[in-house]
Amino acid sequence: MSDVPATVDVLVVGGGSAGAVLAARLSQDPARTVLLLEAGRVYAADAYPPALLDADRIADPDHDWGYTSRGTDQAPQLPTPRGKVLGGSSAVNACVALRARAADFAKWGEHGVEGWSYDDVLPAFKLLENTPTGDDAYHGRSGPLAIRQRADSELTPSLRGFVEASVAHGFKRVHDFNGAEQNGADGYPVDVVDGVRQNVGLVYLTAEVRRRPNLTIRGDVNIDRVLFDGTTATGVLAADGTEYRGREVILCGGAYGSPAILLRSGIGPAADLTELGIPVVADLPVGQRLQDQVGYYNAYALAPGHLEMTPAVGSLLWTASSEAVGDELDLHVTATHLMDGSFSPTGGAIVLMAALVQPESTGTLKLASRDPGEAPLIDGNFLGTGRDARRMLEGVKLGRAIARNPVFSPFFAAELAPGDTVTDDEALSRVIAANPAIYGHPTSSVPMGGPGDPWAVVDSIGAVKGVSGLRVADASIIPEVPSSTTNVTVIMVAERIYERVYAS
Repeated sequence: MSDVPATVDVLVVGGGSAGAVLAARLSQDPARTVLLLEAGRVYAADAYPPALLDADRIADPDHDWGYTSRGTDQAPQLPTPRGKVLGGSSAVNACVALRARAADFAKWGEHGVEGWSYDDVLPAFKLLENTPTGDDAYHGRSGPLAIRQRADSELTPSLRGFVEASVAHGFKRVHDFNGAEQNGADGYPVDVVDGVRQNVGLVYLTAEVRRRPNLTIRGDVNIDRVLFDGTTATGVLAADGTEYRGREVILCGGAYGSPAILLRSGIGPAADLTELGIPVVADLPVGQRLQDQVGYYNAYALAPGHLEMTPAVGSLLWTASSEAVGDELDLHVTATHLMDGSFSPTGGAIVLMAALVQPESTGTLKLASRDPGEAPLIDGNFLGTGRDARRMLEGVKLGRAIARNPVFSPFFAAELAPGDTVTDDEALSRVIAANPAIYGHPTSSVPMGGPGDPWAVVDSIGAVKGVSGLRVADASIIPEVPSSTTNVTVIMVAERIYERVYAS
């Protein structure tokens, strides 16, 4: 890593699942100077601490932004983990490596974006992946990100029992969620090798990549705002007053960080900016269509004799609710051991988390103030429609029914949450609304869209409308939250934008 040039060709803000990918790809051209600025710590590729390498540990407090958000009226302040380290949330997540489905990309197309159909993105998914299993038509063998399908022999007895109980309940065994079919149950695909989380800071920003003389990486640099000459981006201003100059700026701060930087830069709803005394550069609906997936933790004490909890992740049932539209698969029921066994009277626990992964509710992200050190105001607006509340209830009831299937019931000693006393739909609905869980896949706060989309902030290749020299490339530009976890799809978004804009 060299000293920072006075002006670089491309300045990338945020070294998470998109920014690390773009920095690695952009610096492949030795004639292009690239500066990557990360708000968190930058560890050497061989010096990540054990807490970030251990795939069974998530949301490490030493590498977190400390955000909270509103979930529902009954849950106004939920912890909202986001990774703050080179690697971003890929360094602290549950390592689930699910791709978005073809039906998800069809929804993106309804917003007028071009180049994001399933046929368009499949080559990028294959390019980023190395996996030894699955059909060659869907999978890559030599990409940076190692993805491994959990085999039955790797799953704990209770995780395997959840899959078998789902099949006994009438669902298919899928075998490969990243292949032709997703409707059914199996172990997860994960980006884990020998128990080690394969975050993007490790696999894209390798020691060899970091030695490139045209790539500079700086950590502990929190960005306040983008600098403009008129409506042309010329660089960024850090919270400590340092200016960094670039001929082009790419924001990769994620679904919370990127919109917050844009708003402080004068790009957002004009009335909100004026109220905070921020000069308006472009009046755009930044932060107005935030989406995330709501969940509920249905927890069980493992039965004595079945207390194994490694690996923690896990198994999945991916299916459609009774109110799903078309070929939507809008429900996940996940089985993991991410709950500490000390909370269980038997010393072992399993959580069947139901999640509504195709919500119609949208939330918002706004600034609390102009201070870059103050967290944004995040409102997930979970269960904001009656249909969302009904489908969420259906998912929780499905998980509880599978738990009570004779195939799975021998694996647990007691239901810890919500507990056997909660039996009717009305009571269960109240419990869900009061105890929502964040699935942790926020998108759509800076959404892509065509000329006819009133919510669009960026175009189909991430260029911010109404200005020049500024692009956003991360989860925030996804126009509709996909029905999957999002990490692999965000990596794909970065690969695709690099290919479409910079590779030629």
